[in-house]
Amino acid sequence: MPFRPVKEQLDILLRGVIEIVPQEELEKKLQKSYETGIPLRIKLGVDPTAPDVHFGHTVVMRKLRQFQDLGHTVVLIVGDYTAMIGDPSGRNKMRPRLSHEQVLENAKEYQEQFFKVVRRDQVEIRYNGEWFSKLPFNKVTELMGQFTVAQMLEREDFNNRYTSNQPISLHEFMYPMMQGYDSVAIASDVELGGTDQKFNVLRGRDLQLVEGMDPQIGMFMPILLGTDGKVKMSKSIGNYVGLNEPADVMYHKIYSLADNLIENWFELLTTVPLDEIHLMVEKIAKGEMNPNEAKHLLAINIVSQYYGEAEAEAAAKKERDVHSGNAIPSDAVECKLNPGSYGLLDLLAEIGAFPSKGEARRMIQNGGVRIRFKVESDFNINDKVFRNDPPANIIPLDDQWFEWKVDDPQAFVKFEKSSFVVQIGKRKFYKVNF
Repeated sequence: MPFRPVKEQLDILLRGVIEIVPQEELEKKLQKSYETGIPLRIKLGVDPTAPDVHFGHTVVMRKLRQFQDLGHTVVLIVGDYTAMIGDPSGRNKMRPRLSHEQVLENAKEYQEQFFKVVRRDQVEIRYNGEWFSKLPFNKVTELMGQFTVAQMLEREDFNNRYTSNQPISLHEFMYPMMQGYDSVAIASDVELGGTDQKFNVLRGRDLQLVEGMDPQIGMFMPILLGTDGKVKMSKSIGNYVGLNEPADVMYHKIYSLADNLIENWFELLTTVPLDEIHLMVEKIAKGEMNPNEAKHLLAINIVSQYYGEAEAEAAAKKERDVHSGNAIPSDAVECKLNPGSYGLLDLLAEIGAFPSKGEARRMIQNGGVRIRFKVESDFNINDKVFRNDPPANIIPLDDQWFEWKVDDPQAFVKFEKSSFVVQIGKRKFYKVNF
């Protein structure tokens, strides 16, 4: 297909981009591509040190998709060799080293999620073991000779570790060289990355120049803040939204987003025109629009990208049903207990709802623990089974379910054949089976 004029391409490609190094060369490359009909080669390198992909990763993936939609070729480099070292960017200690088998297994799962955003038909997948496994040692030393220890110690992560007497292994210094050489091996025109990748991406330009090649351009995307609106999205912190999460869980996490992220997430994770986003933000600031209404629109838009509009609307309905007590979210924790009698605090500790009985007691006293059980079950509270005329703290939800708003930390329960649901706070659920 013919390429769009360069200005039209730039209008699309510059959205959400923090920095382009150097920007004037991007326009020249796009112009040359437009005139020759030869697509640009857009590089993304990934080290599948872990298989899970979250929204933070999709910021760059969405930019790849934009390049694809404009007719360019995406080259995904799976770092089966670099992952065994691990990118030191932003680290205060050395990454644990993975085996080649672990990396390849992670890569399979990564690609499944990658292709939820990026189209398969315009992607060239390369494993960097293809060239590193054959690179002679004299070539390695030649490449390492292009970098100095002083350069490496200019990096904040290495400098912090060095000044605090944290060990830095020599093989970690090889990582930027290896990422840079990937650009030589696949002759990339543009490399995408987060702002934390700037040092490594620019090494690709350096090595391409050494090899007499037309150097790539670095295009840097912002680091997406997690749902708490405070720090980088991370699974270990728990402020993430995963691509493999069920539609209702995805919707809930977006709907519960910190208000200060609405504009940023709309810009980076949707194609809603910027003027519409700015108008929405102005209305929120003036009190003319509830932030929850904007977050609903954001959640519907994003969930629809992965599950379709019908599933997104169903997820929104389920969110309402969960809040009204008529549904349980898909990410409820499944627990197994032996039938019998339990002190309530012991039961809550047994299912892992609280790290201590003290915390469980405080949550009960604050009204934050509820238990749902079936009307016709043998679920017993303090030697009583409730079917007719339950007390005020046991509410009929419908013809089948009761909800007990727990108010007595010293209560005990007994069950023989019943499953039940424990709710902690607004949205932490445990499905207890026997």
